[in-house]
Amino acid sequence: MQSRKKIILGLDTSGAPLLVALEQDGKVVSRRRKGVKQERLLFPAVNSALEAAGAELKDIERIFIVRGPGRFTGIRISLTFASMLKYLNKTEVRGATLFEVLRRQVETSKKFAAWKKENPSGALAVILHAFREEYFLQIFDGQNAGPAWLSREELLQRLSGYSAPLMLAGSDKNGASLAELAGSQYAYADEKDCFVRPATLTAMAKDDSLAQDALEPLYLKPARFELVIPK
Repeated sequence: MQSRKKIILGLDTSGAPLLVALEQDGKVVSRRRKGVKQERLLFPAVNSALEAAGAELKDIERIFIVRGPGRFTGIRISLTFASMLKYLNKTEVRGATLFEVLRRQVETSKKFAAWKKENPSGALAVILHAFREEYFLQIFDGQNAGPAWLSREELLQRLSGYSAPLMLAGSDKNGASLAELAGSQYAYADEKDCFVRPATLTAMAKDDSLAQDALEPLYLKPARFELVIPK
């Protein structure tokens, strides 16, 4: 009887591009798909990665999902897919927010370590473009303050009113640098740490501390709602 392959799968369907990362025997295969119709893109991308590894859905032992924030349908489709694998295959599920994924990439970088040494009271702020002039923000400073959905003006006010030094990570519209948005008064994470890497997803799939609330979505922004900007 042929032994079952051991596959780890990581998914980020929270926005564009969709990212699928598959690890087998330490080798990572990834697929990126442009577009916002994640419900149409997910299964072909997963199948492509599985075919490259010579594996099937039943071989997936662990799955990691980005549980938000982002596009409502995109978040929901990965949660549904992970739930299906958990029920049918007994696949172990791990999950974290996009804030936490980028935080892991930045806080393990040499640049952040050097900046933190010079700014011991400083904190990391992860900023994600949401829609038009709207943004998601979470500041990791040990205060356990939750993430926020903000207008551009509210975001800039929140940053300027923060009392300690900040390093910013994330991206603006169409993947543009945050420096054009926030200005030169902040430190910025390396660009390579501001976008999700396939290996980060598969590494986080192995983190047992991410089992709790793994299937709990973080929508932040209700579907089809926009912030009302005072005139």
